[in-house]
Amino acid sequence: MDWMKIVAAMAVIMFIVFLFPRARDMMENSPKGTSADWMSFIIPIVVIVLFVMLLIQLV
Repeated sequence: MDWMKIVAAMAVIMFIVFLFPRARDMMENSPKGTSADWMSFIIPIVVIVLFVMLLIQLV
């Protein structure tokens, strides 16, 4: 095995060991979304989907 692959595998393992507990803590303590937050996400997505459908119809 090449030594670069071993170093890369060790780096990936270190990232998982150090970042996973912090990511889990951030998920548990993050603010929850309200319905207004979800609507501000859904409306642009629907507009983009409709625009793409329009572009497909024009081809």
